[in-house]
Amino acid sequence: MTKIYIAGHRGMVGGAIVRRLQARKDAGEVLDLVTRTHAELDLTNQQAVHDFMQAERPDVVILAAAKVGGIHANNTYPADFIYENLMIESNVIHQSFTAGVERLLQLGSSCIYPRAVDQPMREDALLTGVLEPTNEPYAIAKIAGIKLCESYNRQHGTDYRSVMPTNLYGPGDNFHPENSHVLPALIRRFHEAAQTGAEVVTIWGSGKPMREFLHVDDMAAASLFVLELPKDVYEANTQPMLSHINVGSGTDVTILELAHLIAKATGFTGRISTDTGRADGTMRKLMDVRRLARMGWTAKISLEAGIMETYEWFKSQKDFRA
Repeated sequence: MTKIYIAGHRGMVGGAIVRRLQARKDAGEVLDLVTRTHAELDLTNQQAVHDFMQAERPDVVILAAAKVGGIHANNTYPADFIYENLMIESNVIHQSFTAGVERLLQLGSSCIYPRAVDQPMREDALLTGVLEPTNEPYAIAKIAGIKLCESYNRQHGTDYRSVMPTNLYGPGDNFHPENSHVLPALIRRFHEAAQTGAEVVTIWGSGKPMREFLHVDDMAAASLFVLELPKDVYEANTQPMLSHINVGSGTDVTILELAHLIAKATGFTGRISTDTGRADGTMRKLMDVRRLARMGWTAKISLEAGIMETYEWFKSQKDFRA
């Protein structure tokens, strides 16, 4: 039996990974899935994490726990973001090692790459330029997580890996009208416009910036794919000090194209306008996913199908996660 500890199982990605592992368990695979809520285990507490790891002794650890938030939260609480994420990574990775865990997967973010970087963003762009100021503390912590994994591998011969996803969406997302990301925010706005019979929905900016989106179920599949790659295959496609792997769909759309897809899914038949008085932000953010494709994995869920599924999930939630 393989004992797997999933840190962050209540989050969108952690939840998707648990669902996939549970399906495998239900199909007959012998797995022992271990989870703890934040109330049960504070991952920023070194002693608590040490005691937990020594007691449970998992075979595999999936680190999907993190303090996350939008631009406003990152700007308002930068100390919280860098401190809590550094502590979570340091405690989980180090205490995994002390408990004899040989396989670990850490989930990061595409914000690790410099603000001004060639597109698509390749893994070797890491540490080649200045980070986006609005989320630099969070990005620094995620870069540190990569380097922690690499350092334990180099010194102790562990097999700790890191995956860096693009913009994720899907069941379990946050649809709050003020602090959600662009895709769930637009789903809520278009849903409400369709329900009230509004004639116009205005999107911020010109609608021209391009963004890449990956369904969270694809991210869960990619995470387990990377985790379970034979070590010789993984090492043949990475480098000891450049070992992280981008995960994305490999394609992007303009924000205006995204808005039209969401309008279709929600049944909104009015007009979509743009507010060019609002800043566009970075014009393009696309991950180079060739490294992962060479190893045998590509995204399966189309953006249109993923939006439809996400919208159905959104409607099933009475409070719309507001």
